[in-house]
Amino acid sequence: MKFPLIIGLSIFLIACVQVNPPREVSSEKQADIYLKIGVRYLGMGQLSIAKEKLEKSVDLDSSNANAHDALAVLYERIERFDDARDHYERAISEDDESPQPRNNYGRFLCDQGEYKAGLVHLALAFNMPLNSRKWFAFTNAGLCYVKQNKMKEAESYFRKALQVHPQYTPALLEMQKMSYRFHKFMSARAFLQRFLSVSPETSVSLWYAYLTELGLKNRTEARKYRNQLLLQFPESKEARRVE
Repeated sequence: MKFPLIIGLSIFLIACVQVNPPREVSSEKQADIYLKIGVRYLGMGQLSIAKEKLEKSVDLDSSNANAHDALAVLYERIERFDDARDHYERAISEDDESPQPRNNYGRFLCDQGEYKAGLVHLALAFNMPLNSRKWFAFTNAGLCYVKQNKMKEAESYFRKALQVHPQYTPALLEMQKMSYRFHKFMSARAFLQRFLSVSPETSVSLWYAYLTELGLKNRTEARKYRNQLLLQFPESKEARRVE
């Protein structure tokens, strides 16, 4: 499962502006404004506008690591993977002490099947003293091990993520899934409750809740989750898998 790329991507709390920065300011400041606007549009899924603004940011200040990182995320979304790789590497070369580009690049490499290299970058990210959000890299490392079907290693990293951020929903969801796969049904139920305490239901959480209750022979609860899944997410792939 791919999580939204808020993992490792800085969130800029700005209004959704549609104007260009004033020409009187320096090119570096203009670049930063374009970066913030681009990231905002990227978060909204308006990729064409985001691409225009982020490319403008890089053109104005090619040394801005955050701009290269954000542009790499965008290129990854539109499946321009070679360009994404180039900009991740440029972001790291411009600021090799920032955990964010390392985290994003490590996740990207794992998604490309380059697991060993990806895990190296993720390890560099979560071992950086300045990384105050290690749960991103821990979770991405766990997902990288899931892709390799190394579930014990994956579980250890999801637990590390939850040790530093007990309410981090992607890690909670992965632990719900992991517990079910290991037939630890009571644990899966507990992780679901923790997930629901901080997040609304998703098609995935309801699907595994349904399977978990079947595993516990609790058909009444299983039917409740089944009906929720079909009602709330009728077009999801999980709903299509319901018996």
